[in-house]
Amino acid sequence: MTMALAGDFIAAGQDADCHILRFSLQPPPGRGAAGRDAGGEKGPRKRKGPSAAAQGETQNQTSEVTVESLHSVRTDFSPDALQKAVRFNADCSLLVTGGADGFLRLWEFPSMKKTLEFKAHDGEIEDITLGPDNKVVTAGRDFQCCVWQRDQLVTGLCWNENLPGIPDKAYRYQACRFGAVEDNAGALRLYTVQVPHKRERRPPPCYLTKWDGRSFLPLLTRPCGSEVVSCLSVSDSGTFLGLGTVTGSVAIHIAFSLQRLYYVKEAHGIVVTDVAFVPESQRGRELLAGNEAALLSVAVDSRCKLHLLPGRRSLPVWLLLLLCAGLIVATILLLQLAFPGFL
Repeated sequence: MTMALAGDFIAAGQDADCHILRFSLQPPPGRGAAGRDAGGEKGPRKRKGPSAAAQGETQNQTSEVTVESLHSVRTDFSPDALQKAVRFNADCSLLVTGGADGFLRLWEFPSMKKTLEFKAHDGEIEDITLGPDNKVVTAGRDFQCCVWQRDQLVTGLCWNENLPGIPDKAYRYQACRFGAVEDNAGALRLYTVQVPHKRERRPPPCYLTKWDGRSFLPLLTRPCGSEVVSCLSVSDSGTFLGLGTVTGSVAIHIAFSLQRLYYVKEAHGIVVTDVAFVPESQRGRELLAGNEAALLSVAVDSRCKLHLLPGRRSLPVWLLLLLCAGLIVATILLLQLAFPGFL
């Protein structure tokens, strides 16, 4: 199942269809409702029996989630029909789907009126991401990663153009995501994951590539382990990248250098289907409790796990300057002892 969120709306793929759902949180039944009911009664007052707490029963004080089905449309028409990717644009006025038939379909939201349909890849579409200007990037099983402006091809990405030792058909694109750039409001980055096309006894590494989100030129490529990556996520600020693998492992990389900061081997023990960072809102920062980032992972084992990235310790600038000055003084004293009359 593929899924995308837009406020209180959910776009969920199931087989060849995309279901539009709306969810809402219902507060738990409180004492206020019971009090109002009791106050509205007429006639003789009845004696109250023992409370649930007195009887030792557990009271449920958690909110309930109710889900309402709004639409259902077919988004894939191949013999083995399967929707494999779905995304909303920035203002949630557009929904984009892709699947096993290689067609990219654009839908008005929330009416779900189809506005555009075209063949984007010769094989399955593995992933989709949308930029702020509604450019769509698609990753396909045909070894292509394409940038589209509606149905016009803007450019095709080539992650290994500066890596001549890697053949073109040795890797395919698995995932793609746009991300912001920390402390640079006008900048944009695109991140892609490349996985080996063929399984080998000694698996080659997967690669993570960072692109300029405007010119679509590659900026940096680094290996990200030999476990095949299944999903990718970018934090709200664009500082961290989250990865899940087909063997159930979870990792967090820093976007600046693509280095790995956190890794749990086989956290699930089976395919991780999606990862998502806790939003960097006020409520989200309260949940972090001093940690730098929190990543949620879900897998085929029907479990959701929370991964916390502890805060990195850093020295204040004044202390670094003091250490540098001390190092310079110590070097001069050592030179004076080794070579009398140096000064």
